[in-house]
Amino acid sequence: MIIIDGSEGEGGGQVVRNACALSLVTGEPFRITNVRGRREKPGLMRQHVTAIEAACAIGGAECAGLTVGSSEITFTPGRVRQGDYHFAVGTAGSTGLVLQTVLMPLLLADAPSRLVLEGGTHNMLAPPFDFIAKTFLPIVNRMGPTVEARLVRHGFYPRGGGRIEVDITPAPLRRIECLDRGAPIGETATALFAALPFEIADRMLKRTRKSLPDWLDRSFAVRELPVDQGPGVILLLEAAFEHVTEVVSGFGRLGVAAERIAATTAGRLAGYVESGAFAGPYLADQLLLPFALAGGGSFTTVKPSEHSRTAAAIIERFTGRRCSFDVRHGERNLVTIA
Repeated sequence: MIIIDGSEGEGGGQVVRNACALSLVTGEPFRITNVRGRREKPGLMRQHVTAIEAACAIGGAECAGLTVGSSEITFTPGRVRQGDYHFAVGTAGSTGLVLQTVLMPLLLADAPSRLVLEGGTHNMLAPPFDFIAKTFLPIVNRMGPTVEARLVRHGFYPRGGGRIEVDITPAPLRRIECLDRGAPIGETATALFAALPFEIADRMLKRTRKSLPDWLDRSFAVRELPVDQGPGVILLLEAAFEHVTEVVSGFGRLGVAAERIAATTAGRLAGYVESGAFAGPYLADQLLLPFALAGGGSFTTVKPSEHSRTAAAIIERFTGRRCSFDVRHGERNLVTIA
């Protein structure tokens, strides 16, 4: 059995999600102590419990210690079964993070599956649905499988209530290299809001225009969602290239000016564009697992995060594959999985 100290590295929920996915794929049981040991509120939260329950459901697994607040779990995998699955977080907990837990095992199953996930779709501490659909899944689909995701209903924090549907057609994962993103082909800036004044979203876009003066006027748009899908507001910035689309998001928060959120979000996107790298920080986190299960691969990225290094350590424990981070000052950083 693999024993993991959940307070090591970035010490968050990613350790739990990746361990569940890898356990189902490799058949290796594991125990995590000090679950989310570096978080302000350590232990399992509702969304982590749902993610583990989803892993148990698709993989015939058993998990001891599976309660909200638990600081230790023991996970024993079974056999992954394709099927139609419906999982509800029950709060604004991220549907995308639940998907992250079960996607790789279902990609390697014997037949197609369909997922319905309910909860948060646009959360501050997780990549929004738009990132999953436009940035991450296109790379997965280049590796062999076919994954199609649909946003049925937005779910903002703290209300939740969102819904996504995902169709998964398995295939062996093949190794790819993602070194160059190619020429730029377009960009968009969209402010989505629900059950809040229009002027908040409008102020976000006006500040974004100042931060990104080279973008065309037609690139900017405000979209109002039905009142019952809020309250919430999010700024979504997309930079599309030949081989990848980067999505950077900024969430409205009480006590934080719309202009400040917009300036920070635009600055993050500008930093990515200037880097010349293929993967932004969130995509780099997400690519490590499928690349390892494909037998290896490489990609260029911005400065590797502690999330990525922690994910790499978990991957090596289960698969023996090592992720090397070649940090090059003034150049694109190279990540290689072998």
